[in-house]
Amino acid sequence: MPGCTWPIDGIVTVMPNNRRTNGRATVGPSVDTTDLALLGELQGDARVSLAELGRRVGLSPPAVAERLQRLEQEQVILGYHAELNPRALGLALSAVIRVRPLPRQLHQVGDLARRTPEVVDCRRITGDDCYIMTAHVRTIEHLEEVIDRFAAHGQTTTSIVQSAPVAARGLALQSDS
Repeated sequence: MPGCTWPIDGIVTVMPNNRRTNGRATVGPSVDTTDLALLGELQGDARVSLAELGRRVGLSPPAVAERLQRLEQEQVILGYHAELNPRALGLALSAVIRVRPLPRQLHQVGDLARRTPEVVDCRRITGDDCYIMTAHVRTIEHLEEVIDRFAAHGQTTTSIVQSAPVAARGLALQSDS
């Protein structure tokens, strides 16, 4: 605007970013409804090609690749994994192990869980126990060996998994549209 003077002292302006905002979902500042559709498809089949992903969500393969790269950089996508059947690999028993560490043993339990290949999942939790983990083992004797490693650092409580009514699954992705 020629001839116009604008007072700028004390005014804070926000410059828009170059990201499109159409179809924006409320889940986060960098995830829109198209991203949610891509994430949903990937949770169902992480091996699907970029071309097929694009066909399913209405984007070109390069646009899909660009979005996936951004979602990886922003750590929305943490990895791509194969789901394996432990029984088919000779690991007939699954167990949930809870650990209440001895004084000054809290971090050692977490470190031991990271070093124990049978442990596939370990969470630090609130409540009476501090850790809960899932382990896959060949036999009861093998389970006893794993438990004994943790028993040196605190009290353990172990349960054998009978079935999994809700197996590991992807996140429920929703948008407001």
